[in-house]
Amino acid sequence: LDDTAKELIRWINKLIVEQPVVVVEGVNDKKALEHLGMTNIITLKKPLYAVVEDVARQTKKAVILTDLDSKGKEIYAVLSRDLQKHGVAVDDGFRRFLFKSTPLRQIEGLATFVETVNPKH
Repeated sequence: LDDTAKELIRWINKLIVEQPVVVVEGVNDKKALEHLGMTNIITLKKPLYAVVEDVARQTKKAVILTDLDSKGKEIYAVLSRDLQKHGVAVDDGFRRFLFKSTPLRQIEGLATFVETVNPKH
């Protein structure tokens, strides 16, 4: 495994152990994360303000994994700002790593990508 693959596996294992609330855009994103062993996943089935209120009721720390297209970036910006206003810390370390160090731009491709870099995962 190269360093990027090792780092990716480290991040995923950290999220599996810590089980933070993870906010994703859609059902396919959620399925990809569940396939990797994550459980505490919220999809955007409601208006963003309602999602923010739900997350703020559940936790003080969240991970936002929206896609890296213009819509995903816009959603990320709104969620991040509003969650922080509600006292929820946004951990964007994994998102930054994914988009800086891997070719991934959509979260739904994460499980497949992990299998390519680490077939025995």
